[in-house]
Amino acid sequence: MDVSASLVAGLLIALFAIFTVIRAVRIVPQARARNVERLGRYHKTLTPGLNLVIPYIDRVHPQIDLREQVVSFKPQPVITEDNLVVEIDTVLYFQVTDPRAAFYEIASFLQAVEQLTVTTLRNVVGSMDLEKTLTSRDTINSQLRGVLDEATGKWGLRVNRVEIKAIDPPQSIKEAMQKQMRAERDKRAAILGAEGQRQSQILTAEGDKQAAVLRAEGNRTAAILEAEGQSRAIDEVFQAIHRNDPDPKLLAYQYLTALPQLAQGQGNNFWVIPSEITTALQGVSKAFSESLPPSPATRAKPPADDEAAAKAADDTAEAAQAAAEAVADAAEADRRPPGV
Repeated sequence: MDVSASLVAGLLIALFAIFTVIRAVRIVPQARARNVERLGRYHKTLTPGLNLVIPYIDRVHPQIDLREQVVSFKPQPVITEDNLVVEIDTVLYFQVTDPRAAFYEIASFLQAVEQLTVTTLRNVVGSMDLEKTLTSRDTINSQLRGVLDEATGKWGLRVNRVEIKAIDPPQSIKEAMQKQMRAERDKRAAILGAEGQRQSQILTAEGDKQAAVLRAEGNRTAAILEAEGQSRAIDEVFQAIHRNDPDPKLLAYQYLTALPQLAQGQGNNFWVIPSEITTALQGVSKAFSESLPPSPATRAKPPADDEAAAKAADDTAEAAQAAAEAVADAAEADRRPPGV
């Protein structure tokens, strides 16, 4: 019995020693920290790695995460300056920089940060109207971060960022905003349509103007070229007539040959024979009865045979006779009543 009792006692002592050693060794993971109290007072903070403590004398508290943490708070009702209640949902990014202060300076730093965020948010948004609140998220974020970082510094916390996830106005305000946006879009669409139509009309008018200018320039160039052509033609005819030294008899003959062309119009129901026709006929008859005077044209040609000259004179006489008959026929046609 004594041996059995001694064996049991030794076994118990060994187990107690092993358990004591296990309690004396504490391993802390990376980016974690644990506070140690010795006889009820803060002694030290265990850093990541292997740490030794005195069992039954030192008390090791739970781990504190030193990484950056993200906390999303539920939407909070906030009253704006124009007495509208909006729901604001926020996200907070913070990090524990002093495990001792985070554990001993405040009971629950997460709850404290949440309540501080809500109160600060109400103070900041309460000085803004709804429109400014919806368009000033960066301003709200910066003000919240400044206030929270200053207040949580003594708690061993550092607020890195504060983001507003959503700002939800009342349903009636949403409907009014949607109507306003539709009206603004319709207004912009009407303005763009009017601007497009005005631009189209301006471009069309510019095109018509340029086309008219080009047509006028083309017509002017054509008229100038036509006038120059007529001028050159008249000049050439005039120079040719003067080089050949014409006499009044040739002009009278040309006058007679042009008279039938004047009576060939479809609308000529009445034709007045000029009084100069008698003088022209006399001049032509006299020209055929007399010999032709010498001229540059006749001097340039060699003298023709008598037979050829007689034939030319006969042809000329026949032409004059045909011209006289054509004039007489035209005069007779003018004297007839229409429809006969």
